[in-house]
Amino acid sequence: MAVNMRKVAIVGCGRSGSAVSFGLMQSGLFSEMVLIDSLAGRADRVALDLAYGTSFAKPMKIYAGAYEDLADAGIIILAAGEPMLKTDSRMDFIRKNVNVLESIIPEVAKRNTEAIFLVVTNPVDILTYSALKFIEIPESRIMGIGTILDTGRVKYLLGKKLNVDPRNVHAFVVGEHGKSEVPIWSSARVSGVPLRDFFEMRGYQDPDAFLKEVITEVRAAAGDLSYRRDDTFFGVAMAARRVCEAIVRDEKAVLSVSSLMYGAFDIDGIALSMPAVVGADGVECLVPVEMNEDELDEIRKSAATVKSIVDDVLGEAR
Repeated sequence: MAVNMRKVAIVGCGRSGSAVSFGLMQSGLFSEMVLIDSLAGRADRVALDLAYGTSFAKPMKIYAGAYEDLADAGIIILAAGEPMLKTDSRMDFIRKNVNVLESIIPEVAKRNTEAIFLVVTNPVDILTYSALKFIEIPESRIMGIGTILDTGRVKYLLGKKLNVDPRNVHAFVVGEHGKSEVPIWSSARVSGVPLRDFFEMRGYQDPDAFLKEVITEVRAAAGDLSYRRDDTFFGVAMAARRVCEAIVRDEKAVLSVSSLMYGAFDIDGIALSMPAVVGADGVECLVPVEMNEDELDEIRKSAATVKSIVDDVLGEAR
């Protein structure tokens, strides 16, 4: 069955999935949205709440459905996951969500292997790689929201400090979406002006302390695996919407999504967040961002962190 790129499916209607559904309902990108959740009634409640607002937005068919309704969806967003309990270790939490994904993917694969899959559940790099292992489709059609939100946070904080529109700040956060993620300051620009030159132009002679504060704050937010912070769900929704825009409109946008690595920076066989060209076919290629040796070393350490978790959680499944 041919997929309909004007139809999106969201699997998992918890706080992040619900926020994503609201963001996409407002976007005007889709004419149809189906919501699926394992808890009886939750998808129905979210779908009805959204449907009540369609008179204030663009026409859209919104409904709760079952796996059968995924058959012609052009984009399938995987937002299902277990909450992180106080008694859970980091690895306990990761294993729980890998198990959730492993239970979902075969059901999805029975109905649709032609869609583009977007993972939003944390830990996004681990789950993106897991999805690649659990379904046999081209790797380009499975991606995670990666460090898009982290990059957005950095751009906002820099723009606020420098008193400039954050849309004119060009910088990336890469690596693991988590505490080992890496800001690429060496190639950061403000409308073509090197970041440190722009700081000097604004009267800040030594920005190092501020840049350290920025990445510490962003890493702390990224390291909250449970997505239980009240200020996180809207950001996740906006990041997911941005990826969907790039896909539906075939924008060829450069976004720091999580995708499979094939040897770039000597990193291979894991999913990691790196700038990539994203369009109608998914991830087209990685973008080689200029970085210094210290940054490259930090990226490799971040990759090693992800790989150690993958080896532990998936083991022989790799």
